[in-house]
Amino acid sequence: MKKELFGTVQGRDVYLYTLENSHGMKAVISDFGALIVELWAPDREGETADVALGYDSLAPYLDNGCFFGAVIAPNANRIGKARFTLDGQEYRLSANDSGNNLHSHKDLGAHKRIWEAKEENGGLALTLSMKDEELGFPGNRTFRVFYEVTEENGLRIVYDADSDRRTILNMTNHCYFNLNGQGQGDIMGHRLQLLASSYTPADAGSIPTGEIAPVEGTPMDFRQMHAVGERIDSDFDQLKIAGGYDHNWVCDGFDGTVRKIAVLENETAGRVMEVYTDLPGVQFYAGNFLKPERGKAGKTYDFRSGLALETQYYPDTPNKPQFPSSVFGPERHYHTLTEYRFV
Repeated sequence: MKKELFGTVQGRDVYLYTLENSHGMKAVISDFGALIVELWAPDREGETADVALGYDSLAPYLDNGCFFGAVIAPNANRIGKARFTLDGQEYRLSANDSGNNLHSHKDLGAHKRIWEAKEENGGLALTLSMKDEELGFPGNRTFRVFYEVTEENGLRIVYDADSDRRTILNMTNHCYFNLNGQGQGDIMGHRLQLLASSYTPADAGSIPTGEIAPVEGTPMDFRQMHAVGERIDSDFDQLKIAGGYDHNWVCDGFDGTVRKIAVLENETAGRVMEVYTDLPGVQFYAGNFLKPERGKAGKTYDFRSGLALETQYYPDTPNKPQFPSSVFGPERHYHTLTEYRFV
């Protein structure tokens, strides 16, 4: 495994680690934020391109307002009113998104910390600890992310976490994909299939209303392959509220086992990515709020130049008892798997 210096943060060295298989697929991971910095994926001819948005140097990741490539922890997505009650106690979080909490904390979350990295079983294991009530969540917690590039051209990500108190845990990776190659235009022509018959409608603050609504007869129906841009600007209230797709889909067949939940392909179908997970939901975000900025190799990222498929427990789950529980602790170890596989 190749290891090289990426930069320094507050006097500490930050490194890049390159994982690859025998087919030329490779992932470049940083111990800062457990970031996916590069993801070189093959097309049907075996030619690889970097399909992950990001930056060439460490400095822009110290801001990274779009969360490019970042592991989110303790809790991904939003919690309404930046508070929740667990075991009779109310916990208050950073109100960093119009009075709600987004991705735990914009400056102190896991995506802005240096993880401990270790080569392990052909992959890279990264660990990080947080103290009881740090960032507002209970429990002394240890997070672990394991990255592996498989011989089946998959980037496999295994998340584990332990806590000595009951707490909220919901980890994900916020990689933005462009299967034409990073910086190669927008993703409006990409075709997407989501194996999800329902989604969770949200209010103006992107907080789920609590309803689980069918996708049938709406622009939210991706059960059959559709171009991302085909219906994204439809006169549909959920799309108008969010400026396009930025919603949680309820994945079919959730039973805690790993299954395929999505397929994404570029305009020529020269590059196809399947998504597998054991989680109940996936946030499909079409990059509606990306603004022009400089990315890798001198490329410019702009409006909808990448999309995210963030596997997860549903947004605002701590305040929605009808949703699958994201409460973990001494009696319930957190363990999930997500794989992005190129076929």
